[in-house]
Amino acid sequence: MNLTIHSSFLPHNDPEATLAFYRDALGFEVRKDVGYKGLRWITVGPAGQPDTNIVLHPPAATPGITDDERRTIAEMMAKGTYAMIILATADLDATFAKLEAGGAEVIHEPTEQPYGIRDCAFRDPSGNHVRINEAK
Repeated sequence: MNLTIHSSFLPHNDPEATLAFYRDALGFEVRKDVGYKGLRWITVGPAGQPDTNIVLHPPAATPGITDDERRTIAEMMAKGTYAMIILATADLDATFAKLEAGGAEVIHEPTEQPYGIRDCAFRDPSGNHVRINEAK
């Protein structure tokens, strides 16, 4: 069996702020921007990797969840504890500097972790934890 990761999903609650972060700050390509009944699904991905996608979706549109679950998701997103993604870059310091200068919310600055990874972390406009590893 030969599997690849095609799409991963992260929730968003502000499409314009989400676009500004993923497209403008991180430099991802916008692959799709689909609106339906006042909601937007935005698919982005790194340039040169057309088969790797992040679908930024409105969590309220998830079928089968209750109103209580929607409230819990909103609370967790606000705290930054609902979703996470780990990205990688060859130049962690330059990436960190660009995101910090662009106003991204810093969780922690570039740090050599005890488990052998050098990384930093931000929160996107919806509260998602975005960790960036230095690629070796």
